Amino acid sequence: MTDKSNNLIIQIDEKPKAKIWAFLSVQHVFAMFGATILVPILTGYPVSVAIFASGIGTLIYIFFTKAKVPVYLGSSFAYIGAVNLAVKSMGGDISAAQTGLMLVGLVYVGAALLIKVIGKNWIDKLLPPIVIGPMIAVIGLGLAGSAVGNAGFTADGTFGQMIVAIITFLAAALISTKAKGFLKIVPFLCAIVIGYVAALVLPMLGIGEAIVDFSPFETAKLFEVPAFSFPFALGDFRQYKLYFGPETFAMLPVAIVTISEHIGDHTVLGKICGKNFLKDPGLDRTLTGDGVATAVSAFLGGPANTTYGENTGVIGMTRIGSVYVIGGAACFAIILSFCGYVSAAIQTIPNCVLGGMGIMLYGVIASNGLRVLVDNQVDFSKQRNLIIASAMLVIGLGGAVFPLAGAATLSGTALSALVGVILNLILPKADDEHSVEL
Repeated sequence: MTDKSNNLIIQIDEKPKAKIWAFLSVQHVFAMFGATILVPILTGYPVSVAIFASGIGTLIYIFFTKAKVPVYLGSSFAYIGAVNLAVKSMGGDISAAQTGLMLVGLVYVGAALLIKVIGKNWIDKLLPPIVIGPMIAVIGLGLAGSAVGNAGFTADGTFGQMIVAIITFLAAALISTKAKGFLKIVPFLCAIVIGYVAALVLPMLGIGEAIVDFSPFETAKLFEVPAFSFPFALGDFRQYKLYFGPETFAMLPVAIVTISEHIGDHTVLGKICGKNFLKDPGLDRTLTGDGVATAVSAFLGGPANTTYGENTGVIGMTRIGSVYVIGGAACFAIILSFCGYVSAAIQTIPNCVLGGMGIMLYGVIASNGLRVLVDNQVDFSKQRNLIIASAMLVIGLGGAVFPLAGAATLSGTALSALVGVILNLILPKADDEHSVEL
């Protein structure tokens, strides 16, 4: 079926022929796979739960958007720092992190209700590029130390770890910039594979020590139920408690960034598909689908879900926009999450491989913050813009802590975001200010 309004080979509501449907869905899963598994590895979530949550979350999204938007949801990078901080502050307990992510889902739904009632202009006024840009930069730069540590570039790091990290980083960089076709869409997955192979081969050549541990395979089974966690006792599954402390609410400001990314991703995807998804099915429905998917993932003990640029890239390259393909990919991911060997293989990936990926990934996140400022032509000759960005960067990266009631505190990304929003509201505005370009 053809549609003059776009360049798609298979339209959004079109069901592919059975003989290629499965292939297209599997292809889509693997395009999302690298990013989806990287988040749980970096945050300590069970990979099987993250894969399951991406699949079930995508089906939830399809339901709320009336199957009108070809979006596959995966694990969100934006919450890595917030989750790690929440877990660390609770002594390894995930209660604050999971409760916080469930509340993030409710924030999405609340924003969707506001948008349905009064429109989205309030988002532009509350969160202009001068607030969004520095906040994204703080999220990326705040994770820099973790990437460097995992890569082995520390006093106790080894030469072998550093070499593997460098190979992984260069693989990701070269594939992102030089590869063509499908490979260009999956730089994370390709770089992880190349780094893993390097970690296996280099010690055989006498370069560095053996760093791949295959012990996870000793207890792995072909069929394993994902390692879910629940806020109540259920069999042998891990249990966490609903916790509404400061560590929980400190995660909510990150939703400012992810909601903005959500709008941007749907705008770009709409241009590829020849549709305006912000009007049909509507931003309220897409946000609700994304929010409910995140809340469900958190309830199951998984990470936040989000829309992916990789999804847009695959659709733009293959010109396959069918929601049936997306739904098939979601079902395949759910099936894959029950394979114990998949989780075992992922657990054997060395930290230095993740560190090499992290150096690129976190740097790209930070650079995207700068890109928001550049794309929206934010004028730093204006004192107002300079003050807001400077305050957010220094407070977000300088370890600032603001005491609240009792032992509660506000710090990091949450404090930086709050400062940015407040300064944006109270400082005099120039006549030529504009909203985020989406």
